[in-house]
Amino acid sequence: MIVEEIVEPIRDRPPLSRERVLEGAVQIADQSGIATLTMRSLAQALGVKPMSLYYYVANKGEILDAIIDMVFSEIELPSTRGGWQSEMRRRADSVRQALRRHPWAIGLLESRTSPGPATLRHHDATLGVLRHAGFSVALTAHAYSLLDSYIYGFALQEAALPFSGPDTAAEVATPIVELFLAGEYPHMAEIATEHILKPGYDFGDEFEIGLNVILQALTQWLPLGESNDSVTD
Repeated sequence: MIVEEIVEPIRDRPPLSRERVLEGAVQIADQSGIATLTMRSLAQALGVKPMSLYYYVANKGEILDAIIDMVFSEIELPSTRGGWQSEMRRRADSVRQALRRHPWAIGLLESRTSPGPATLRHHDATLGVLRHAGFSVALTAHAYSLLDSYIYGFALQEAALPFSGPDTAAEVATPIVELFLAGEYPHMAEIATEHILKPGYDFGDEFEIGLNVILQALTQWLPLGESNDSVTD
């Protein structure tokens, strides 16, 4: 009877596969952070022995390559059929949303030396839109670097903040503002009381503002007459 009770749950588990291994790895990273992802923790979460995983993945490095590629697969590909600014904005918003779902990936998106097909498709499509818009090869590289530095940096800052969404900053900021009111930090007191603590404030709104500034600046790099995509569309 004891044997039946042990064997039955194992029989009911979905069969182990590469897809299930990778989905389990993403789930661990999403819930507990990438530092908690090990072959042992993954095997435990899947209810198998660690050695069983090696039939589907060679090592943790291969898992990281694969799950980063899974994150890239969630990002919308920009297209040359749309205006370049509109496509860069759509891509930026999609990257930001993917990193909100998987904050552990922020520092890893560009770290892998064996990129997967989704990663390569994403980079090639982004480069293609910039080249099609009229940017030279060098300026395309500069623009891509600038955009990603902003997007990843904002995502990192957003993930680290102790508040999220409209009107949530006040809960955290109000006690801190009391430290400013003595007069020693007048500029911090000013921006807190006249901006951050105002009803409806959402740090996330800063993303579109900064992105618009960058896109407008990049327009100046294009040959005269080759930018017909409004930064505000």
